[in-house]
Parts: sequence; C-alpha cells; structure tokens
Amino acid sequence: MLYGRERERAAVDALLDGARGGRSGVLLLRGEPGIGKTAVLEYAVAAAGDGFRVVRATGVEYEAELPFAGLSLLLASGLDRLDALPGPQRRSLESAFGLGEATGGADRLLAGLATLGLLAELASERPLLCVVDDVQWLDRSSLDALLIAARRLRAEGVALLLAARDTGAGADVGGVAAGGVAAGVGVGAGAGAGDVGADGPARPGATAGPLAGLPELRLTGLAEPDAVRLLDDRTGAPLTGPARRRLLAEAAGNPLALVELPSGEADLASGGLALTSRLRIAFHGQVTGLPPATQTLLLVAAAEENGALDVVLAAAAALGAGADALEPAERAGLVTVGADRRFAFRHPLLRAAVLQRAPLQQRLAAHRALGEALEEGDRRTWHLALAATAPDAGLADALERTAARAEARGAHGGAAAAYERAAGLTPDRDGATRRLVLAAEAATEEGKLELAEALAERAGARTDSVFAHALLDQVRAVAHFWRGAYPAAYRLLLDAAATDIEPAHAARMLLQAFHAAWYVGEEPVATVLDRLAALPLAADEPLAPLARHLPAAVLPALGRPADPLPDVRATAAAARKAGAESPVDLVQLCGATLVLGRDHETLELAAELTAEARAKGTVGVLPTLQFFLAEAELFHGRHRDAEVTATEGLALARDTGQAQWTSQLASLLACVAAFAGDDGRCAELAAAALVPGSAAPAAGEPWAHWALALLDLGRGRAAAAADRLHALTTGPYRHHVGATRAVPDLVEAAVRLGEPERVAEPYERFARWAGAAGMPWAEALRLRCQALLGPDEFAEAAYLAALDLHEGVHRPFERARTALLYGEWLRRERRRTDARPHLGAALETFERLGAEPWADRARAELTATGTAAPAPAVAASALAALTPQELQIARLAARGLTNRDIAAQLFLSPRTVGHHLYKAYPKLGIASRTELAAVLRA
Repeated sequence: MLYGRERERAAVDALLDGARGGRSGVLLLRGEPGIGKTAVLEYAVAAAGDGFRVVRATGVEYEAELPFAGLSLLLASGLDRLDALPGPQRRSLESAFGLGEATGGADRLLAGLATLGLLAELASERPLLCVVDDVQWLDRSSLDALLIAARRLRAEGVALLLAARDTGAGADVGGVAAGGVAAGVGVGAGAGAGDVGADGPARPGATAGPLAGLPELRLTGLAEPDAVRLLDDRTGAPLTGPARRRLLAEAAGNPLALVELPSGEADLASGGLALTSRLRIAFHGQVTGLPPATQTLLLVAAAEENGALDVVLAAAAALGAGADALEPAERAGLVTVGADRRFAFRHPLLRAAVLQRAPLQQRLAAHRALGEALEEGDRRTWHLALAATAPDAGLADALERTAARAEARGAHGGAAAAYERAAGLTPDRDGATRRLVLAAEAATEEGKLELAEALAERAGARTDSVFAHALLDQVRAVAHFWRGAYPAAYRLLLDAAATDIEPAHAARMLLQAFHAAWYVGEEPVATVLDRLAALPLAADEPLAPLARHLPAAVLPALGRPADPLPDVRATAAAARKAGAESPVDLVQLCGATLVLGRDHETLELAAELTAEARAKGTVGVLPTLQFFLAEAELFHGRHRDAEVTATEGLALARDTGQAQWTSQLASLLACVAAFAGDDGRCAELAAAALVPGSAAPAAGEPWAHWALALLDLGRGRAAAAADRLHALTTGPYRHHVGATRAVPDLVEAAVRLGEPERVAEPYERFARWAGAAGMPWAEALRLRCQALLGPDEFAEAAYLAALDLHEGVHRPFERARTALLYGEWLRRERRRTDARPHLGAALETFERLGAEPWADRARAELTATGTAAPAPAVAASALAALTPQELQIARLAARGLTNRDIAAQLFLSPRTVGHHLYKAYPKLGIASRTELAAVLRA
C-alpha cells in the first residue's frame, strides 16, 4: 500500500483514465533511491486492474550493453503481433531482437517507430499500461526507441509510466554504471545523417538529458504522519524514544530508509555517509547472515542481467550452490521468482550491494559460470570476456563479432564497449590497435565524444600506421565539429585526406571536410572542392559521381571555374549503379543542387528520395531530405506544402535527437510564418532555431535571420530588415543558400531607406550568381533588383523584362512581389491606371497564398490609386483551417489510402491517423472520408 502520496495517485489515476478514454499519455517519475518510485508503479499496476493489458521492464545497473536488451524484455509478450506492423518496422524489431537479419544502423531510429506501432497494436483491444522502472539503467538502444515512441503517442490508449533516479544518484541515464558488464563504458544517442550538401560527420548524442521534455513528477519524502505510519506498520518491534526520533529525522521521509535501516543498523549514527551508502551497508548486513551457498546464488543472480532462473541455477550449481540455496533468500524477502521464472531483487540497491560486497575473484567466477551456462551468443561472449584475466585471441575475435552485430543494429555504444574490451583481450599489438580504432569510431557514431577522443589517443600512441592516424584524426575532427570548432575540424579532415590513403577513403573525408568548411567560409569550401575534384576515383567507386557533381554544383556559385554541372538525376543513377547507398549517400545531391539554383531538380529528387526513405524505413535521413524538399517547395511559392513537409521533418528531427536538423527545419518554418505574417510564431520558431545544439552553434542561423528580416520587411520595418539582411549577406555565411536568396530582399529594404549604396557588393555577387545559375527566375530577380537600384529611366524596362521571365516558371510569390514593386513604381510615376492591374494581380496572389503582410501592402497601394480595394478575403480554402499534419493526412486519405497505410507512411499509429481525420472533417464541413477528394479538388 501507499502511505500518503495523494498527488502521485491523482497523477497516475489521470493517466489511466486518459488511456481508458482512448488518449495516450506519458509520465516520468523522478526521485532519489528509495523514495517510492517503484511503489507508485505498483500502485498503477493495481489500479489498472483487469481492464488493462500490462507490459513492464526494469533497467539493470550491471546489464551487458547488448542492443535492445531492455526493449526486448518489455515487448516480449507482444512479439506475436509483429506481423501487424509495416514491413520495414517489423524487420527493424526482428533485427533488434535477434529474430532476423540486421539491416543497418538506421534500425534504432526505425525501432522507435516500430515500438510505437507495436504498443498501439497491444492497445487495440483494451488500454495498455506500459511500466518501466529504473529507466536510468536501460541500455541506450532501448531508451532511444522507447522515447521516440513516447513522443509520438497520441490516441492509442497507451499509458506509459517511467521511473528514473535523479541525475547523479548512481548512474547516468542511458548508460551503464562503472563496473558493469560493459566495462564501465556509458553510451549516448545514435547517429543522424547528412547535412547541407555534404556527408556530415556523425551526430553527437543528446547529452543534455534524453528524458528532457517528458511530463515529469518528482517524488519527495513522505510527510511526517505518513512516515510514522509506515515505520510503525513495517517494523515488528517499533522503535521508541531517541532511536525512533533519530531514524525519522535521518530518513527524511525516504520510505526505503524507514523500512531497511532499522533492520540493518544497530547503531544509527551515520558517520557522515550518504543515505544511499548507508542503505547499501544495511543490505550488506542482511546478505552476510545468509548461508554461503545462498550468497553465491545471489551473486550469480545479480550478475545475470536478465534474471533468467534456469541460467542462474545452472551457473550457481557449477559454483557449488544448488537450487535449495534459493529458499533462505526467498524466506528473508530478498528475492522473488515470478511466474515468468525470472529473479527479482527486492530493490536495485540490494542487487548493487550483492555485487559490490563480493571479492573480485568471486565476481569473475560468477561471470565465467554464467558464460558457460549460456548458449552461444553475445551474452555468453560478454560474460566470458568479463571473466577473462589474460589475453585470449579466440575470445577477442568473438567479442569483435559481437561488436559488429551491435553496429549492424545501430547500437554503436555497445559496439564501442565490445571493441574496447576486445582490444584488451587481443594478444598482438597491431590487432589491439585496430580494435581501439574501431572502438573510437563507434564511440564517435554514438556521440560519446570524450570517450572517442580518449580511445583515439590510446590507439594513436600504439601505432605508426598512416591510415590509422588518418582515421583517428577523423574521429578527433568529428569531436571538434560537434563542439562548434569548425576550423579545427576542417583542418584535421583536410590534412587526413592528404595522407597516403586510398582515394575512396580520402573522398569520404573530404566530403566531411566540406561539411565543416561550409561553416568556416568560402575559401575553405573552395579548397575542399578543388581537392575533391582532383581525386583519382575509379569510375565504379560509389562516391565518384557525387565527388564530380559537388564541385560542379558549388564552385560556380562561388565565382570559381568548374566542369559543367550534370543533371542531378543522371548523377543519382550513376551513383546507384556504382553501389552508392540510397537514399543516404544521395541526399547530399539535393543540397548541392540547391546551391546553384537548380531548385526544380532538388524538388524532384528530394521527393523521390523521401518516398524511398519511407518505403525502406530509413528514418534517420528523412529530416535532411525534408529540409531540402521544403526549401525547394518554398522557393517555388508552395508555402503550404513547405509547411507540411517541414513540420513533419521537425517532429522527426526532434524525436530522433538530430539537433542540427531541428534548428534548420525550425528556421525554415520561421520563414513560412514570416511570409504569412504570423509574428508570434515566426519569433518563436526563430528563437528555437537559434538555440545551439548539444555542442555546435545553431545550424539554422542564416535561415532564422532571413525569417526575422522578412517579417520586418513585410511589416514595413525597412531599417531593421536592412540591418539584419546586410549582416547575413556580407558575413561568413554569405555563400549559404538562404543568404544568397535573401539579397533581393536586402535591395528592396535598402532602397526603401534611400541607402542603395549599402547593397553594392551583395548585389554584384548576386548578379554573378544569377548568371552562373542560368535560371530564368534568377534573372527575373536580378532584373527586379536592377529596377529598384536604377537609374530610374531604365526601371520600367527591367520590371517588364522580369515579369516576362516570371511567366515561364511557376513561382507565384516572387512574381507577385515583382508586380507589387512595379505597381508601386507606376503609382509614384502618377500612372495610376497602369498600376491597378499589377497591384490587383499581386493582391489576388498574396491572398491566395495567405501572405497577409504583402496582401496588406498591395491593398494599401491599390487604394492609393483611387480604386477601392476589396476587403481582406477569408482564407481561400477550408484547407487553411487544417493543421499541417491534418492536411497531410487528409491528402493521403483522399488518395484512397487506409488509416493503416497512412500510419505506415507518416510513422504514426492508425488510431492517431483516425483521430486527426476526425478533427479535420468538421473544419472541412464534411462527415466522411468519401467527401475528401472532392474538397481537395475544389
């Protein structure tokens, strides 16, 4: 029973009531060891009763860093539902749980979405309560998958209840505590994918706390009346007098202390020890009084991460402890064996105490016995490795194979730990060094930068191999990159690629160097691309088409000579034929093609690769693709489409911890809000984009500043817009896509201020870029700038030529802006009759696009010509009332896709899809999906 805890019970009851009503919810319980988190979880299980299906798991402090170990325990009872999942998701969980072939490092991200799907399936017949205790000790692969699912729960009827110790209370969330099966190696979040036109370095983990953002309830000590009741009820011979008062004072309402300290401490004087340490001492005392065979069996059970009874009994028997040794521990209430034939310790601190009190030789013997009791597999290998006290070539080879399997499942942290331990068991120096290099690379992929650097230093001190040192410099460069030290990362990668290594390795390093150089400046970018173009890559090398395309796409935009730019689809086809991994390798083409204004090519290729990524379940690359796709949609004036694409991409980037793409996509959405005149949303999104990631400065900075400047320009705040745009188009990011496209806005703002001289250099650069791009729409924008800058006698010819070029391409927003500026010029020239059709056409387009500030300007100008402008139009379509996700789902439903099909495409649950459609129908004035197609056509 719970003593007190009215607030906690109310929160749990609300969570369960929501699930009963079909609403999903998440609650994280936090608190110090022994504060009652597990008791609240047990209350939830009891309160759920028979009306809920319950699944549960517990993180284990000394668990092997095996990929998805915790998740496999949690979802074991639902494996019979795997066939209900879409193919990529089903295969992802089968790979994660060792039921199928590992399909690559993206599995961990897809596994989170598959976890969502499986939880929804388990809740399809009755609500589901999912309980996870000691989350801070879950293996990181499981934690990532569970949190991705948690952040996407909506209308499935799932109640997810988590419990975790306060940070610093014994272990870091998502890592293995020192001395654990993973030899003390903690782990971080998984790798992301891609960047602006480059194969970016691996993404660091979300080191600022993976549980951040979840609804949280912090448990504190019991109130004194409740503490007194608990003490009196649980102690057979209640303490009295000073001892009672001292215990109540020192326990400070901690329920575990109130229960355990009286039985474990004859003298309550703490001697300055922390409460957790005193509780462990109390548990030591309880274990010490048991028979030796029982102590041996408890040690084996504590070291066996899954608590499997058969394995524990077999290993304990090898150490001389029979099954009858279990009875004293059960009688003392230290352990229980559930119906699933698994051991459960009364409290995690008891398990820790058993392991800590055992001498080293006994712990080694326990691991050896467990390894021998287990069947062939990664768990057997880990236990034998932990028991080894001398080099063992065969065991080192087996552990390397374990590491490779962990990498194939996306568990790079577990791979790093396995490679490092394998290096320690390797007899020969070169073999050990090679495995340390692999460990450093895996730690980099996991985002554990300090560990990666430490491993790199160890490996570098052991070898003179040029290739090994190049790989280690690559590891160091990634660490520098994600800390925001772009110049250092660029130099390390450039130098590493210049060493005597294979051209294919040099190409990949130069592609990463391009990523770093992109944030350093134009000269470093050009240097990298010149090196890349000069590499003697074989025609059948998968990266060769990309290595040729990237310089051709970017160097002309910098005013440098380059080979003719091939069609991006031809490049993609050649790369696929040579064996490039699609879409992961090809995503870089989408960003590179935007640099020189081939927006239509990006639009086609990004849409194709996005569909491919959905079909394959390559989730990690989707935010990157969706950023490029949304850019192309925005540049084509498809503002609503860009909003839908970027909104989904932003949610995926946040769910998968990709800080760079969270920043980029938020800043692009800020631009969409600026076009629409949504001041509050624009400012909010720009602020979110400008918050740096876990280590690096904000990647979305150029777009965020452009968004804020556009908002100022649309609202008539020309001075603020000019200042912001001048800094953007003349600063270190002036070669970025957003900065290049912002020059016409700077020209407009500066001319309005009467300061055209401010834009001389940016305009000259833009004119050269437009000439290199060779796109009619780019020349139209250049002509618009020329008309604004004068001389005045040539303005009309420039405006008319620009409008003619606009007619050939579908970019309605830019055409309307040119028409608006021309109409304003005509009115100033007192040619009001000539101005009206241009202003009216601009007004109609702005209203259709929902560009409210620009529509206001056009309406005011039209009124100034002496013609009564129409009142602001109601939204051009009922679709404007839908949220981006509702619109995306409605479009797919109108094409005839079922809720399950839509869920598979958008990585939602079918019930969430149905929930969004249910909300969309009233907004559209319809009652069923059969009417959707007609509404969308209209």
